[in-house]
Amino acid sequence: MTNSVITNASALIALQNLNATNSKLAVTQSRVNTGLKVQGAKDNAATWAIAQNQRADMNALESVKTSLNRATSVADVALAAGQQISDILVELRQKATAAADPSASDATRKAYNDEFQSLLKSLQSFADNATFDGENILNGKVGGTRPATPAGLTPLDFLANADASETITMNRQDLSLEGLGLELAGGVFPNLLQQADAEWALNAVETALTSASGKLAELGAQSKQIEKHTLFVTKLMDSLEVGVGNLVDADMARESARLQALQVQQQLGAQALSIANQAPQIILSLFKG
Repeated sequence: MTNSVITNASALIALQNLNATNSKLAVTQSRVNTGLKVQGAKDNAATWAIAQNQRADMNALESVKTSLNRATSVADVALAAGQQISDILVELRQKATAAADPSASDATRKAYNDEFQSLLKSLQSFADNATFDGENILNGKVGGTRPATPAGLTPLDFLANADASETITMNRQDLSLEGLGLELAGGVFPNLLQQADAEWALNAVETALTSASGKLAELGAQSKQIEKHTLFVTKLMDSLEVGVGNLVDADMARESARLQALQVQQQLGAQALSIANQAPQIILSLFKG
């Protein structure tokens, strides 16, 4: 290599090596600081694009999960009220059975009827107040209005997938007095004041109990389906999150070791550059007498 005071090739090479080390060190420090090996499209365009698409799916699934959680809450409130209604129907049957006893006196039947009417009011109250976030699926109404026919009870649909192309349905169940056949035309309710009335009321309550059990069973099955789908969506979100992490997360143990190695290289590079910069001083010694 030619000795020159104009061009110091060794210094140039040392500087290039030091710049390369500094560049690698900056990348590694950024990975250590952020925990990401792919922070943007500049780092790895293809990987970043895939990760962004997966993040979009995760955010969409968060909305799906919110919708399903709302469905779960609506169902839980309805099932809790429905269980109370079923218990009331059991009590109504007991009162009607006792009042249908041929040996019961008028006073006894009146006492049973007072309890019977009070229970009917409680049943309707439970159906009317089984509301969550403005939705009631037990009182036989849609938007606060009772449809002309049961077919008018439009079901509730909840999101099931990220692109909103699928839904999970929850049917409305009419557990009001009218829906259970315990409210007659003109708002008249069964009574237990006469044996014949008590027998009729008993038959009506038994029919209502069978109907309520079937409706609650259907609601319970749909609630279970929603619960399982919520679990599936949760696991899917976890899998997507792990997948994105595999694509863009930095291996912190490896980056830590790499950081220390590059710091040593940086120090050595700086020393090499310093030595190379001193080379022209040697030329001066050639001119000393």
